[in-house]
Amino acid sequence: MSNPQDNAGVPLLDVNRDNAPHREEFIEALTEVLDSGRFLFGPDVVELESELAGYCQVDNVVGCASGSDALLLALMALDIKPGDEVIVPSFTFFASVSCISRLGATPVFADIEPGTFNVNPESVASLITDKTKAIIPVHLFGQCAQLDRICQIAGERDIPVIEDAAQAIGAAYHSRPAGSWGAIGCFSFYPTKNLGGMGDGGMMTVPDAGLADRVRLFAGHGMRPRYYHKVIGINSRLDTFQAAVLRVKLRHLGDAIDGRTAVADRYDRMLTDQGMVGEDQITLPTRDKNAFHVWNQYAIRVGGERRDALRSYLAERKIGSEIYYPIPMHKQECFEGTPFRHEGLEETEKASLEVLNLPVFPSLIEAEQTRVIEAIGSFYSSAASRAAA
Repeated sequence: MSNPQDNAGVPLLDVNRDNAPHREEFIEALTEVLDSGRFLFGPDVVELESELAGYCQVDNVVGCASGSDALLLALMALDIKPGDEVIVPSFTFFASVSCISRLGATPVFADIEPGTFNVNPESVASLITDKTKAIIPVHLFGQCAQLDRICQIAGERDIPVIEDAAQAIGAAYHSRPAGSWGAIGCFSFYPTKNLGGMGDGGMMTVPDAGLADRVRLFAGHGMRPRYYHKVIGINSRLDTFQAAVLRVKLRHLGDAIDGRTAVADRYDRMLTDQGMVGEDQITLPTRDKNAFHVWNQYAIRVGGERRDALRSYLAERKIGSEIYYPIPMHKQECFEGTPFRHEGLEETEKASLEVLNLPVFPSLIEAEQTRVIEAIGSFYSSAASRAAA
């Protein structure tokens, strides 16, 4: 385990440090799987699905190999096909969009809210046509999109909502958990997520039992019974080792979210107290009053076209940061020539030039955050001195 006092640097995240307190629990759980020989479809998978169903307040959970697969399987189970349109934000990770294109459907990009970075419901409403067959709101950085309004818009046209909750396990909107609002909720267990495994993994929350059964069918090669294929599915399984690890971490997820929240609260206080919050300096993350934020990321805006310079300045001082996301999906090279619609994405394009994500993980200590704040303050002091000269 790294010691935060060993050097003056601050990592963007430290998975080993967060995992270290649970080492013996991991070893015990993994040993049981090893001794059982049930590396696929073991009891830990069934138990994890049951525990997560209770946690997310849904009747059915289906494990799969990754969050990316979860999104693809959701669209497959809903029979999305060529010629269909799926509305999705452009300010998101690639997997939110690639699942649409892989099925030959057309991504239709909606703009975002400038504060939360989540999809703007009114932009979604403006893009609906007779070809719209699904809407994918992304709960970015650990905070839910405006699910009440999005589900209302979708419900009026009988359009299914697929929640991309890859970064938002434990989050809620109006006290209702992420993943329980739409037809299907999609989650990732990538190691850096709030509930992260030791490899890839994902799950789908599915309130309807019939749809859950269809999702599970597609995840198993469309095979039922064995060697009889009802649909053309894929091979996407959550292995028992990952499920065993995740069951351990699920027991500690509440404490991990509390730790992330404490880090976010300190950032808000420190940046404000140091006078760094302002239109030409830093804009703090917006907290939707209806949302319970789980802080998978702490995303500030850096004004005055200084974002990249600030990131370089922090890197020189061994302070981690990241840009999620520097290039919106509608501007990605792989989508050049794709016939999708992407009008009116001003807030998306502005965010891609200003957003900067600071270190946030449960075991980040106040002294490390102080170094981050001091470096940011030094950057602005230096900039002011250069301007004065």
